[in-house]
Amino acid sequence: MAAEDTRRNRSSLAHQVRYAMRHPGRVPAHARRAARDAWLRLRHRDHIAYYRAVMASDAARSAEAAVGHNPSRESWARIGQMQFDYLIKHGLEPHHRMLDIGCGNLRAGRLFIGHLEPGHYYGIDISPHILIAAQDTLVREGLQAKMPYLSLANDLTFAFLPDGHFDVVHAHSVFSHSPRHVIEECFAHVGRILAPGGFFDFTFDRTEGEEHHVLREDFYYRTQTLVDLAARHGLSARFMDDWEELPHRQSKMRLTVVSVASERARTVGP
Repeated sequence: MAAEDTRRNRSSLAHQVRYAMRHPGRVPAHARRAARDAWLRLRHRDHIAYYRAVMASDAARSAEAAVGHNPSRESWARIGQMQFDYLIKHGLEPHHRMLDIGCGNLRAGRLFIGHLEPGHYYGIDISPHILIAAQDTLVREGLQAKMPYLSLANDLTFAFLPDGHFDVVHAHSVFSHSPRHVIEECFAHVGRILAPGGFFDFTFDRTEGEEHHVLREDFYYRTQTLVDLAARHGLSARFMDDWEELPHRQSKMRLTVVSVASERARTVGP
């Protein structure tokens, strides 16, 4: 992401006018999104219900469009491969147990499922429409024997999942569509389900200026905001610099549980 992009407030009128002047062909699509946003705001005050309706609207066009702004199959496959290659580089092993938050129609999940041992992949999503599309992906890729779990979720408390079970928790393009209270809910509970030595990787839309959102669909956060929020819930955050080298507009962070011994040493000192 270019440095100047991280300072922009995309919700400001000035930015929207400049953008419209540079890209007049995209104005009708934005106008349709704004009209949909106004209608869905009236019907859904809860963000999960609101974004589930957004996903239903997008999935009606195509499953690929629902999991990315670019609906092409090539882009869908490329971004999924990029996620997979990155986690393989960072130590994802076949014996690991993985929770994929916002698994969508298995853009990357199909690759994770193929790599992991049977029953070691657990994907959750808020959209029943996209989970049906995920089942279609399993059939198309011939992954039925891998026995992945696919589950509908209504929040990020993970109350139905066991303690200390997952070596890797992964959320790609989830917090870029989430208000702060949804992210904090996840941070408050993800440590419980992480296995010892496990980690939680997620992407987010980064800004170095004013935090903002566009139509309640795209949220921009400062890195330090998320670092501080993680620390509040006993999680240590690491900004993944090598992800910035890849062709993706979002940034990535990794959270691990702060051990009791480490926390005691930090607070007591030498």
